[in-house]
Amino acid sequence: MKKEPFVTLEQLKEIEKTYPTPYHLYDEKGIRENARRVKEAFSWNKGFREYFAVKATPNPFLIDILREYGCGCDCSSMTELMLADAIGCSGEEIMFSSNATPAEEYQFARKLNATINLDDFTHIEFLEKCAGIPETISCRYNPGGVFKMSNGIMDNPGDAKYGFTHEQIIEGFRILKEKGVKTFGLHAFLASNTVTNEYYPMLAKVLFELAVELKEKTGVSVKFINLSGGVGIPYRPEQEGNDILAIGAGVRRVYEEVLTPAGMDDVAIYTEMGRFMMGPYGCLVTKAVHQKHIYKEYIGCDACAANLMRPAVYGAYHHITVMGKENDACDHKYDVTGSLCENSDKFAIDRMLPKVDVGDFLVIHDTGAHGYSMGYNYNGKLRSAELLLKEDGSVQMIRRAETAHDYFVTFDFCDVLKDIKWQD
Repeated sequence: MKKEPFVTLEQLKEIEKTYPTPYHLYDEKGIRENARRVKEAFSWNKGFREYFAVKATPNPFLIDILREYGCGCDCSSMTELMLADAIGCSGEEIMFSSNATPAEEYQFARKLNATINLDDFTHIEFLEKCAGIPETISCRYNPGGVFKMSNGIMDNPGDAKYGFTHEQIIEGFRILKEKGVKTFGLHAFLASNTVTNEYYPMLAKVLFELAVELKEKTGVSVKFINLSGGVGIPYRPEQEGNDILAIGAGVRRVYEEVLTPAGMDDVAIYTEMGRFMMGPYGCLVTKAVHQKHIYKEYIGCDACAANLMRPAVYGAYHHITVMGKENDACDHKYDVTGSLCENSDKFAIDRMLPKVDVGDFLVIHDTGAHGYSMGYNYNGKLRSAELLLKEDGSVQMIRRAETAHDYFVTFDFCDVLKDIKWQD
């Protein structure tokens, strides 16, 4: 089975005239179509908002596209808050979900009037001392145990470092109410990269029932419920992707079963999807620069794990298309590698592909989320450019490639490298 790239070989050859490989390329048309579907899926809920998980793809050009469809920013660090602020987000457009949070980050979040999503019971006192308790606040819930669906165990919240326990969240709401909080929200993230339409409705049921319990036990009426992320994408071509319209309808059914009878039909639904919003609409474009014939057959690329670390770290599958050979038989077995001094620097192991020749373009699919953003500089590798394939077929650079000057700039306080000859 195969995946269809959103870019053609002819387009890649034209791009190469200006931008050398490797680079991350994003599909504006796909991003916009998907954002419209998400908005439609939850249009039944008057207060719905998608808070794009900035950590997934922290590029202001891409986030600005999503903002045209009403999306806000889900931030988890100082620099992500700074990025959101720089592109004009403020107040309820920003959800700040962090953990082990430094005081200065809470202070900056309060300055932006972002909605703070507290990760821990002890953070109530910490936030009050360092930045004050706001009138609107959210709390992250961790029910413990394992999270199961019809196809088995999806994840193990009991081993996760995030969130309040059941007892803590009830006591936390009581304390926050006494401290003057007027608008409350709930948040939970119980499984990652689920490829099933069941996940959001099942998570929603957990949080909706908790909201009803909190109203009964604390008198607090929850005003928004954040289903966070966890809606995944089909990395493998044989997988069937999520149907966001069916997911939205499933959440609506649970809403009407649990919240509406409790007189809570004014609760806004929030989401914080990163992978689903951007993942399929990005790819890593690289070229085969070497072949190696030893105990196995290797294809060496000009990209490496510094550009996409998921396969090296998680053993994650990313589909690879050899451009121009899409219809050729996949009758050659390769390890597709980068040039890091690490044996884990492999995009694919024992992958059946058409015969790959030096100079072939390889498109590594589904890198639009947790691709560039997880890059690093090990081995002195420099991160690539990010490009946007626009709806009209033109290409826009939305982040330049790193240079040697960028790599050494943190030594600008001293003279150790003053005589280095930059190759920029």
